[in-house]
Amino acid sequence: MTKQIVLATGNKGKVIEMQTQLEELDFEVLPQSQFGFEEAIEDGLSFVENALIKARHACKNTGLPAIADDSGLEVDALKGAPGIHSSRYADGSKEQGRGDIANNNKLLLTLGDTKNRSARFQCVIVYMEHEFDPTPIISQGRWEGRIAEAAKGDSGFGYDPLFYVPEHGCHCAELTPEQKQQLSHRGKALTELKRHLLERFA
Repeated sequence: MTKQIVLATGNKGKVIEMQTQLEELDFEVLPQSQFGFEEAIEDGLSFVENALIKARHACKNTGLPAIADDSGLEVDALKGAPGIHSSRYADGSKEQGRGDIANNNKLLLTLGDTKNRSARFQCVIVYMEHEFDPTPIISQGRWEGRIAEAAKGDSGFGYDPLFYVPEHGCHCAELTPEQKQQLSHRGKALTELKRHLLERFA
């Protein structure tokens, strides 16, 4: 019998990606947006907390199991910033505006000529069977790199144009979607989630 699962996103690409990852299991992945309730307030202090908040919110409003993720960029020289605020890093800044370009510009401005530019993308994906699930599955992936001094590449989104990938000698935004899926924090977290779900439900 097919098991329906809500993915706490309205992003069709993420829904397709998750459905593909879980094709070995008899899961039907449904986007949260089709249920018509408002998104969760992400007021956690970590990627794990925010992913749990979103998954619990989806479970509560649908009565179905849910999967949620939270991800962002950690820059060592900035003590882990922008971190959980990655997608809205430049919000409220009159000089920078908001959105991906604004976020990238603010990051470059904040780093200036800092020599230590080590950074990583983090992704946490959570699976909850129900709203009160005391043992949610929590999977994590990380992708090490560094922040370049200028943006490069036309692929990807977010901080991809600034994220330099040493092992490939290029920026993330220069990778093909297939390469990014294999290397990325999200790809690693998805692989780990799939392994846990196969152990539980296969």
